[in-house]
Amino acid sequence: MTKICDLLNNTKETHFSIEILPPVKGDSIAALYEKINPLMEIGPKFVDVTYHREEYVYKQYDNGLLEKRVVRKRPGTVGICAAIMNKFQVETVPHIICGGFSREETENALIDLNFLGINNVLLLRGDAIKSEQRFSPHPEGHHYAIDLVEQVKNLNNGKYLDESLKGIATDFCIGVAGYPEKHFEAPNISSDLTFLKQKINAGARYIVTQMFFDNSKYFKFVEKCRDAGITVPIIPGLKPFVNLRQLISLPSFFHIDIPEDLHSEVMSCKRPEDVREVGTHWCIQQSKELKEAGVPCLHYYSMGKSDNIEMIAKTIF
Repeated sequence: MTKICDLLNNTKETHFSIEILPPVKGDSIAALYEKINPLMEIGPKFVDVTYHREEYVYKQYDNGLLEKRVVRKRPGTVGICAAIMNKFQVETVPHIICGGFSREETENALIDLNFLGINNVLLLRGDAIKSEQRFSPHPEGHHYAIDLVEQVKNLNNGKYLDESLKGIATDFCIGVAGYPEKHFEAPNISSDLTFLKQKINAGARYIVTQMFFDNSKYFKFVEKCRDAGITVPIIPGLKPFVNLRQLISLPSFFHIDIPEDLHSEVMSCKRPEDVREVGTHWCIQQSKELKEAGVPCLHYYSMGKSDNIEMIAKTIF
């Protein structure tokens, strides 16, 4: 199977990839296939599948007492990756996160991936759960993405958590996240790049950026990375605007800016379908400029939707 780092380093062509959500617990994988089938016909080079940490729900009893329960609304990332790879003969990239998982659980997931022939992973710290203001790691898990990178690198060297175990060496290609507008917890872009370079030095082979709507921020980010000695491929992450609510939700949740021109265009729309059209056209123009600049890949965040990304991909590719 192809490693993403090799794919990016061994071609001058701009590829495209997509990121999807696993089905909600109880949903059929057939519904997911139906959504991504049109995109698979266009030919993405790989499909990222997100990983979701636990959430807490409370059940109230007749006596007024509350029981705290742990649930995972979107389990099955490893299985979804294997199913998509088998059905569409395309590389899949599971997200592996710190939040909600012990080091042992992470190692076991990586072993399963290795058994399945999935040798690309995107390593992320993950977000705080909804009921907490700050990220809280598993008591026996990792605090930062670099800890994940080091664990995977150890596996690639045949070093397991049980140091007495003489295990086989895995061969994972490691991707990590980058933030053109800096991670919201970083005090400044320089410190953010310092931590990013540490992940590269620890073994990460490529970077996928957080979504952005102003290409100049991506180009400046790449320039700063190169100045800092970060030489790995940097994939721009893109998401087409789909509704008016995202003027508030995207900056709030992802800590990104909405360009004034895009804001004005969205606010002038009279109908919901007009907003979607504006978002699609904006993403097409972003994609064209980025492709012309020779980026290695365009990575589209589908968030469970595919018709607008289908239109964009058909226009660009």
